[in-house]
Amino acid sequence: MKLLLMVTLTFMTTFANAETNPLLSSWWNGPHDGVPPFDKIKVSDFKPALEQGMAETRKEIEAISNNPQPPTFDNTILAMEKMGRTFGRVASMYGVWSSVMKTAEFQVVEQEWAPKLAAFQDELYQNGKLFKRIETIYNSPEKSKLTPEQQRLVWYQFTQFSRRGGKLNDEQKKRAGVINQRLATLSTQFQQNQLSDEENYSIVIDKEADLAGLPKSAIENASATAERKNQKGKWIFPNTRSGMEPILTYSSNRALREKAFKMWTSRGDNGGTHDNNKIVTEILQLRQERAKLLGYESFAAWHLADGMAKTPENAMDLMMKVWAPAVAQEKKEVADMQAVVDAEGGKFKIQPWDYRFYAEKVRKAKYDLDLDLVKPYLQLDHLREAMFWVAGQLYGFKFTQLKDVPVYHSGVTVYQVSGPGKKNIGLWYFDPYAREGKQSGAWMNNYRDQQKVDGKPVKTIVSNNSNFIEGKPGEPVLVSWDDATTMFHEFGHALHGLNSNVTYPTLSGTATAQDFVEFPSQINENWLRTNEVLHFLTNKEGKPLPKDLIARIEKAKNFNQGFATVEFLASAIVDMKLHLTQTKVDPKEFEKKTLAEIGMPSEIVMRHRIPAFGHLFSSEDYAAGYYGYLWAEVLDHDAFEAFLEAKGPYDKKVAKRLRDYIMSIGNTVDPAVAYRNFRGRDPSVDALLRARGFPAPPAATSKM
Repeated sequence: MKLLLMVTLTFMTTFANAETNPLLSSWWNGPHDGVPPFDKIKVSDFKPALEQGMAETRKEIEAISNNPQPPTFDNTILAMEKMGRTFGRVASMYGVWSSVMKTAEFQVVEQEWAPKLAAFQDELYQNGKLFKRIETIYNSPEKSKLTPEQQRLVWYQFTQFSRRGGKLNDEQKKRAGVINQRLATLSTQFQQNQLSDEENYSIVIDKEADLAGLPKSAIENASATAERKNQKGKWIFPNTRSGMEPILTYSSNRALREKAFKMWTSRGDNGGTHDNNKIVTEILQLRQERAKLLGYESFAAWHLADGMAKTPENAMDLMMKVWAPAVAQEKKEVADMQAVVDAEGGKFKIQPWDYRFYAEKVRKAKYDLDLDLVKPYLQLDHLREAMFWVAGQLYGFKFTQLKDVPVYHSGVTVYQVSGPGKKNIGLWYFDPYAREGKQSGAWMNNYRDQQKVDGKPVKTIVSNNSNFIEGKPGEPVLVSWDDATTMFHEFGHALHGLNSNVTYPTLSGTATAQDFVEFPSQINENWLRTNEVLHFLTNKEGKPLPKDLIARIEKAKNFNQGFATVEFLASAIVDMKLHLTQTKVDPKEFEKKTLAEIGMPSEIVMRHRIPAFGHLFSSEDYAAGYYGYLWAEVLDHDAFEAFLEAKGPYDKKVAKRLRDYIMSIGNTVDPAVAYRNFRGRDPSVDALLRARGFPAPPAATSKM
């Protein structure tokens, strides 16, 4: 059974009726192998459905724990894989509502039951009898007779139970439970505060002159947003990355850029009831206390123990290898931009709200490339079709839109995915547009994991979610180059889930080490730049990207990499240092002091400032793990060079190795072994440095 902390909860009232509660219906059966009944679910359905799902799970846990027979793989580990199915289905839908349908009504449910989410998970991991059975199997000589996948599953369950309190005494378990429940409450508050600052702040423009420099597409989107908010005649830019970046990149109104920048970077840091600073302080203290309770020096040491990096020191070593050349490159970029400011008669030094604006001017001057000229060819629908085409070339997938599948919002579309030989692989849901109640950013979700635990294959259901601004009806939605890259990235996660071919749901799809899970997504970004995809993209008149524009895009591929790398690495380094510290943290002072210590350029801020760093504080998934994007990028560029060393980006033999050794195996193989199986050697940081245009160190010093 796969338990997800963010969607685990418990209730103590009456059972629900499966005939009237859609969450309890047998919706894994039926057309398309069963689909979620999104059109029938109400917020009021969650409480009784989860009650019943949890009650069933408790009975199953009790039966496994109290089995009088000696523990075996079948009567313990396999039995655990088959338990909690009702709860798993309901919890999956709870996760959907939490991320994309977070209405005021649902937020009340989250606030009330967040601590009970953690309590139910602790019931499992702190079950002494169950842990004893797992430990016996783990230490038994009979384990060697199991299949490699079964041995991996035994290792995984033993490791998870050990790391989450299975070995603690009763008093320690009680304290750990209190900590986990409080952390769940605080994470929910953090997430809701961040959402509030995104929904309740915006840039409202009522004078057309203030739109100077902005692209036509951004202006039209802002106008459409204003109309939807009953403010026709105005232009509204929401406090999301896709809403703020057009202003920061193109607005010639410096005061407007500064206002937008400060609004975006102050989320969770505005004082009052939605301020996240005190929440961060308490979260860090509780995480540190729990790590000590579990026998680790720090939360970072606890989190990395079962990842590829293994230790915080290894992660920091990689980050600092890249930090110095990134800062050196950033200084060159700023010098070029400052020269433009000075030539124009400006009497100021480049500030964070100037960086993107003047970077675009330098790009035009150096490479004759205006990304606004590229944007008409980056139509959302065409990018989606391009992603489908690449998936077809690499994995033999075909995507067919379905019209008869219920969705939770009219903007969601659903596709059946088939593989070679028209084999049905699963379903892909696409939810691209921003709206109230939807968390910002872009991400992938699993609605149902691929598995074969009962002998009959269960097909996966995955989704991709974004926050593009929906334009006027009938007009194509145009996205930025960065957004197009993000689409390919998140689709890579979906392809990881869709390629999964394992037996046990706990090891399925994207359920891998945190510093490995970003590898399949990041390598997928590389195909956006291939000539085949660029020629695939057309504007609304049907004209393809001009060849000379493609050549300029390729020539400028390493432009502004200093900024991109420093912005990310600053966040990753601060994350790691936050989770290594042994003292009480004041987020503002810690951020300021840490950035000064590492020599953060004054023209840039962290990609995610601490009070709005949802990766770290709305859950624990990426806490002390944000470095994983860089770790995975080393794998990504090293692996993509395998294609370039063969016959090119679409080489069939390399694609098959990628599918067989990386994309299809889930967590059934240690990720370091999996990478060696694919590449024939360990990864090297050299490919990353080359890809970013930085000097590559000697091969002898570049190993991870």
